[in-house]
Amino acid sequence: MPPPRAKRNYWSFGYKLMLSYAALIMIPVLLVGYAANSVFVDSIREKTRTNMQGTLHQMMDNIAYRMEDTQRISDMLYFDDTLASHLRHFEAGWVNYEATKKDLMPKFRTALGATNRKMWMSFYLHNEMFPEIYKNYGDADPLSLRDQQYDWYHIKRIANKDWYRNYPEEQYGKTLRWKQIEDDGRYSRISLLRRIVDLGPKDAKEIGFLRISVRLPDLFESVDFKKIGEGTTIFITDERRRIVTSSGALPLAKGEVWEARAAGDQLLIQQTLPGLGWTLAAIVPVNLTEQDSHKIQLLTALICAACFLVFSAAGIFISRFFSKRVSKIVSVLDSFQGGEFHKRIHFKGNDEFTQISFALNDMGQNIGRLIREVYLKDLQKKEAELASLQAQINPHFLYNTLSSISRLAKFGEVDKLHRMVLDLAKFYRLSLSDGKNIIPAFNELEQVKAYIDIQKTKYGERMNVLYEIDPAIAGYRMLKLTIQPFVENALEHAWCGDRIGLRIAVRLEEGNIAILVIDDGVGFHPNRIQEIFGPADGVQAGYGIRNVDQRIKLHFGKEYGVSIASRPGIGSTVRIVFPAIKLAEDRERSA
Repeated sequence: MPPPRAKRNYWSFGYKLMLSYAALIMIPVLLVGYAANSVFVDSIREKTRTNMQGTLHQMMDNIAYRMEDTQRISDMLYFDDTLASHLRHFEAGWVNYEATKKDLMPKFRTALGATNRKMWMSFYLHNEMFPEIYKNYGDADPLSLRDQQYDWYHIKRIANKDWYRNYPEEQYGKTLRWKQIEDDGRYSRISLLRRIVDLGPKDAKEIGFLRISVRLPDLFESVDFKKIGEGTTIFITDERRRIVTSSGALPLAKGEVWEARAAGDQLLIQQTLPGLGWTLAAIVPVNLTEQDSHKIQLLTALICAACFLVFSAAGIFISRFFSKRVSKIVSVLDSFQGGEFHKRIHFKGNDEFTQISFALNDMGQNIGRLIREVYLKDLQKKEAELASLQAQINPHFLYNTLSSISRLAKFGEVDKLHRMVLDLAKFYRLSLSDGKNIIPAFNELEQVKAYIDIQKTKYGERMNVLYEIDPAIAGYRMLKLTIQPFVENALEHAWCGDRIGLRIAVRLEEGNIAILVIDDGVGFHPNRIQEIFGPADGVQAGYGIRNVDQRIKLHFGKEYGVSIASRPGIGSTVRIVFPAIKLAEDRERSA
């Protein structure tokens, strides 16, 4: 009997678990709260910006509608063939008078009457046989008068004007320009400039020039800072960045040059007005974009505080529940380790801990019985049986796994603990396999996955595993413990740095089953591969690999087995090949 071990003095497991959980619970709560706050705040800011941009788009659409309405008035004259027919006839006297009174003047009045917005229309004729018809407005703005105004002039009045001489070449139906000319700036107007042409056999010939002037306040009537919020400033700048009009408390006066840096830390939104080349801009104070963000921050803080209280209460309950059970399991394992196999453990319920208790009790009973039989019967025979039993149960692996479970419980990682216990129970359930060496492929793969899941819980993100399994494999059988030794070997010897990646592929290849276990670790040295598959049986290198290879050759023939391809520092690929035996064929062979 081994000597009794000294009693260890330590804090209560439940007390340490509670303290650890209380300390660690703040981290996920704070991280989740911070992440949620960042996401929601960014979402609110983006939504606020999107709403403001939508409002500016509505303003732009309103301006575009008014510009298109003015263009529509010009189209009534531009595409009027009768107007062009009259203007290209050079007949003096009564004929031109009749054309002017009965045809031309009604067309202009009709065009102006097609809209209820104030416009001033100026028309310049190449045909000087028609008289000039205009009013003397003095210093008054024609658009300030009650009636719609239109004037006729001869083209020579503008022939030397730069804005007329630099007007672009005509593309029929497309050429027009919005521009401030003459006294437009003085009276806060802008004009639509457009040729009136006569389509000849070769090209379009200019027979008149049309200018339709509208007031900027009418065109930009929709520009109102109140549509976005108090404290906002909305303004329009021309192509030279000079202020044309503004709504709100803009520190610059009309005509001054605007610089983007003047917005400071306030939100600046700018969009170009189509057809004008001018810029519609909005300056939004920080308080407008942040007022909803402060509410979200306060709500997030309250939710985090509530979560902390709830999680703390749940953590105390769960930690007590699991710490008691894990402490009992560890105490039984300590007894087993000290050579006392009579101790038993019992749990109420029907969960994973109950299954582990049954397994431990059975293991203690079986190991105790085997030890007694070793001293009463043939020692060599029973050592072989014990080795077989250990190959099935592997108490060292179980002890390490339960120690990991203990650590998980200690640090309050309940989800990982629960998952590891499930995987451990599953691993041992599949390991039994009724003592058979040839088992369904599904069972073998499930056992490997259970083993890998236990290791992934232990190593976390340091271990990455990729599965590529042909679904048709489920209808076949394979040799027991074919894959797990290679996974275990990679996890023990292949680490390169602090991370390792594994890829497990199982597929059908021309009547065979091929299994690939690939890692990105340190790789095998060529001499070591030769030692593993060499003829010397006494070499202990790669015993598990050699064992799988020999078992496959024993069952299926020398043409099958294990091969290794490896490059040091890059990784290794283990290829396992054996014949594909369907479940039905296996039953027929057994019969």
